[in-house]
Amino acid sequence: MTGRLPKEKFPLRPRLVFMGTPEFAVPSLRALIGAGHNVVAVVSQPDRPRGRGRKIISSPVKQVARDHGLETLEPEEASDERFCAFIRGKKPDLIIVVAFGQILKKNLLEIPRWGIVNVHASLLPKLRGAAPIQWAILNREPVTGLTIMRMDEGLDTGPILFQAKVPILDNETAGHLHDRLAQRAGKLIVEFLEKMVEDAIVEIPQDHSNASYAPKIEPSLYEVDWRESAEQVSARIRAFDPKPGAYTLFQGQRIKLFASRVVDAGRVDVVAGKILAHIDKELLVETGRGLIAIREMQYPGRKKLPVDDFLRGFLMPEGSILGK
Repeated sequence: MTGRLPKEKFPLRPRLVFMGTPEFAVPSLRALIGAGHNVVAVVSQPDRPRGRGRKIISSPVKQVARDHGLETLEPEEASDERFCAFIRGKKPDLIIVVAFGQILKKNLLEIPRWGIVNVHASLLPKLRGAAPIQWAILNREPVTGLTIMRMDEGLDTGPILFQAKVPILDNETAGHLHDRLAQRAGKLIVEFLEKMVEDAIVEIPQDHSNASYAPKIEPSLYEVDWRESAEQVSARIRAFDPKPGAYTLFQGQRIKLFASRVVDAGRVDVVAGKILAHIDKELLVETGRGLIAIREMQYPGRKKLPVDDFLRGFLMPEGSILGK
């Protein structure tokens, strides 16, 4: 590694601060704990009201940290000088960030002796931003991955330290890909720290000319446009599965769609949005080009159901047109 880093050898047992909040970060924290690393503090977003009852609930990362007796911190602003002073007192060698949820500023970035590293769910410089998993599926990418980068003040612009490619499986949903990447991230962090001890990490500046972006998902993207190809319609449904769910209109209701697959990509004798048939636990729907199958659906305010169960309580006759 190069840049503003000590010349001495990375310690065999570094003092680590872990910063993360959602479920995606949990396997990484568990991996560090399981490997016996010296995690001196865990930083997570403050407790928030969640669910219909608006009950105050700790983040998944905080819950794991407390289960293991680790000190937990919940700053409203991670770059606040009082918080930075507390972190300085911990004398961290390295801070590891996985889906923390706040922008980190220079006063915090400069505290650890070996800087702050972030695990990002794409192969940077591709898909910088807040939603790389959803956009990888929306863009119908065949491969994505994980990048450990040294953080700077830009948005996912820091030098690349370590990467792993992860193929996107056929008909994979964002939820399934999220879980696979989360588990792989834990293993990658432990391997990265081993490479750091061996002085085997080479820092590579990002080629900003090849950057692409994965901005926060806007609600306008959730609605299915049946005029699109079967591949793109299926990708849209899978990109928002399980949350928040892509939807189509039918009889004035927003019906959410899940677990899709392409049945026939090239079929042209079609009517966009037409229900062709209900066969073998799947609803077959025509698109602008091709045919898709849907295996799960959800009526507003109800639970997600297999198509067979959904159609017992909500009729959608063959020949009906979705999207109106």
